[in-house]
Amino acid sequence: MSFDTAKYPTLALADTVQELRKLPKEKLPALCDELRQYLLDSVSRSSGHFASGLGVVELTVALHYVYNTPFDHLVWDVGHQAYPHKILTGRRDRIGTIRQKNGLHPFPWRAESEYDVLSVGHSSTSISAGLGMAVAAGKEGRGRRTACIIGDGAITAGMAFEAMNHAGDIKADLLVILNDNEMSISENVGALNNRLAQILSGKTYARLREGGKKVLTGLPPIKELVKRTEEHLKGMVVPGTLFEELGFNYIGPVDGHDVLTLVHTLSNMRDLKGPQFLHIMTKKGKGYAPAENDPIAWHAVPKFDPASGALPKSSGGLPTYSKIFGDWLCETAADDNKLMAITPAMREGSGMVGFSRQYPGQYFDVAIAEQHAVTFAAGLAIGGYKPVVAIYSTFLQRAYDQLIHDVAIQQLPVLFAIDRGGIVGADGQTHQGAFDLAFLRTIPGMVIMTPSDENECRQMLYTGYHYQAGPSAVRYPRGTGTGAPIQPLVSLPLGKGVVKRRGEKLAILNFGTLLPEAQAAADALNATLVDMRFVKPLDEALILELAASHELLVTLEEGAIKGGAGSGVNELLMAKRAAVPVLNIGLPDEFIPQGTQDEIRHDYQLDAEGIQQQIAEWLAQ
Repeated sequence: MSFDTAKYPTLALADTVQELRKLPKEKLPALCDELRQYLLDSVSRSSGHFASGLGVVELTVALHYVYNTPFDHLVWDVGHQAYPHKILTGRRDRIGTIRQKNGLHPFPWRAESEYDVLSVGHSSTSISAGLGMAVAAGKEGRGRRTACIIGDGAITAGMAFEAMNHAGDIKADLLVILNDNEMSISENVGALNNRLAQILSGKTYARLREGGKKVLTGLPPIKELVKRTEEHLKGMVVPGTLFEELGFNYIGPVDGHDVLTLVHTLSNMRDLKGPQFLHIMTKKGKGYAPAENDPIAWHAVPKFDPASGALPKSSGGLPTYSKIFGDWLCETAADDNKLMAITPAMREGSGMVGFSRQYPGQYFDVAIAEQHAVTFAAGLAIGGYKPVVAIYSTFLQRAYDQLIHDVAIQQLPVLFAIDRGGIVGADGQTHQGAFDLAFLRTIPGMVIMTPSDENECRQMLYTGYHYQAGPSAVRYPRGTGTGAPIQPLVSLPLGKGVVKRRGEKLAILNFGTLLPEAQAAADALNATLVDMRFVKPLDEALILELAASHELLVTLEEGAIKGGAGSGVNELLMAKRAAVPVLNIGLPDEFIPQGTQDEIRHDYQLDAEGIQQQIAEWLAQ
């Protein structure tokens, strides 16, 4: 769509940040209003992350107004809130392509713009990277400034504190802005949130007691705090004690929706020496009532009609794998109070909302702390409970050492329910679940299961849950099942595949939910088809029998070929000197870009047509 200058007269004057900085200050509130409206218009047409961007409109405008970007570095944490930043930095007319194939990247991306100094997608990396940039700028000596914007969800991760502790120690010139809206994707958790709530408590303890209660209406954590006890706050004479103790100069809290105050404050802080901490209060979804009222639902949205204020109802067709998992959790907890379910701040995404309400005593959201989640599960297992860690494939990468050191070496029975395995689609390189099969497969004693449909997923969760000899993982994709009938729960025999079709010459060994695609290819080629089910332990007897009775084997998985399930088959055949050629089909040795799941599967030849084509080309050689 072409840009409507009549509708956005002030935004039209800010084609570049250099032009933005020429605007008189009094024009900035109007610019913010137009930017917010433009964001609403474009995301409602294109889909994407929404509520977070609405919350940082004033901050984004103020930062680009005060800081000399791109010479000065702005580092966005996670980056789902960077749509306004993209609009102001030369990508306004392409914002409608965000998260689409060949469109703008969903997060700040170095290859896309010189204004995106750090490629992100995972949380809590901004302060560490920003500190590195600040140290480099100090050595360069040209007056380059660095500002990191981190949310109250991302700051719950240990990495943020490791970075602040280091910054305070080496006294680098760095600004950390805490964008505090008391929401990450899920509600924030933990003592830190209460500490933040205390920090909000005005300039002094006395002022909190006198005037604070009026200001604090509508912010439940603080209201609770004030109600519970005022003694609790006596130690907090100065707000920001926590950050001051880490060596930062704390300023705030400041209204994050008052653009002129932000410009004034940032102008003052830009030239201060040493680590600075600015605490701003914002409302996620600001300026669009439905998103303000339900920021979780409006965090990431499909296309919608802004006038109606309602998100389109999902088609209500087949159940998602996340829902299958959530239902299984509830079903198991009904009979077993030893079950303990753990998520690192992904309750909604992992299908755990119903469980968290029905079984609050068996549910733990540990905030954005994947390492802690896994070792916490290890402790629960040592204590005689049965932990289930629900985690996205891409986020499990962050807890790899804990998985090995704290769970696997100690042979603890922790079940990993790995969501978003394989291609996730629009979130792009940082979120594709390409590596889990490869990195899990090398861990001794790990049982790894790849269901081909929702019924098998339930059986595997049950199998892993009752497996007590060590850790197990069930790895399932983003998206819906196949409509397979749900059968009573039974433990599957460990490491046994199932022959789905007997054919000639060629055998396809399928790992996971590409089974329908494999079925179509097998029918077309009159091939034998096997649902392998287990990546580890492999069904060695079956593989060797297939190798002896077929001229070629094809392995199929939606994950990295290097080190993946197919590699396991290759290793077995080599070890047993089985002389049969093998074609490994999966994701190649590159980071997989954004696009819909169907587009990516088609482009990487993982649909039925592509699988047949890969086999045909291989046979032709």
